[in-house]
Amino acid sequence: MFHVELVDEQWDVVGAVARVFGERASLAEGYYASLASDGVVRGLIGPREVPRLWTRHVLNCGVLGELVGVGESVVDVGSGAGLPGVPLAIARPDVRVTLVEPLLRRSVYLQEVVDDLGLDNVTVVRGRAEESGVVKEAGGADVVTSRAVAPLEKLARWSLPLVRVGGRMLALKGSSAAEEISRDRATLARLGAGKLGVVECGGAVLPVPTVVVTAERVAQHGRRHR
Repeated sequence: MFHVELVDEQWDVVGAVARVFGERASLAEGYYASLASDGVVRGLIGPREVPRLWTRHVLNCGVLGELVGVGESVVDVGSGAGLPGVPLAIARPDVRVTLVEPLLRRSVYLQEVVDDLGLDNVTVVRGRAEESGVVKEAGGADVVTSRAVAPLEKLARWSLPLVRVGGRMLALKGSSAAEEISRDRATLARLGAGKLGVVECGGAVLPVPTVVVTAERVAQHGRRHR
C-alpha cells in the first residue's frame, strides 16, 4: 500500500499510519486503496490527489481522533468520499460515526466502503444536514465534523442543529481558519455557537498539522436558523 512516491524522505508514512490507526492500520490501508481506485474512477477523488492521499486525506483526517472523547457520537456532515468520518472511525473504534451525504452516488460508495471494511461503528445517512429527517435520525451528537464543505457560517447553520447543547463542531480548515472566525463571529453567536477557537492536531505524526475550527453549541436557538 505504501507506494514510493508517497513517502517523503523526511517523513515516515508507515510509522505515521501505525501510530494513528494502531491495530486497525490494515483497514486504513484498505480505505486508501479504495480511494486510489474506485474513488478516482467514480469521481470522488481527483487523480492528482492520489500521490498525497496519506498526508492530505487519510492521515490528515485520522488525527482528528485526538479531539474526540471516549465513546462520543460523531456526525460527519457532507461526508463525500468519507473524509473525515471514515478515517476517524478507523482510528477510533470506540466512537460511533454517522456519515451524512446528500448525493446518491457518494452515499452508495460510502456504504460499500463501510461494508467492505466491516466498520460496525459507522452508519450512512443519505440526505442534507438541514433536513428534518436527518436531524431526527442523526441529531443530538456529541461532535459534528466537516471538511472543505462550505464557509464557516454555512457550516454552522448545517452542523449546530445536529449537535447537543454542550457538544462541539469541529471543522477542518486551512490557513484561513482565524479569518473565517473573525468574519463570521457575530453570526455564529446568533446561531448558538460559542467558545470559538482554532486548534491543530497530528503535529507529532504529520509533516503539516491538521487545522480545526472548534465551536461549542451553547444555546438551543441555533435550530431556528437553518
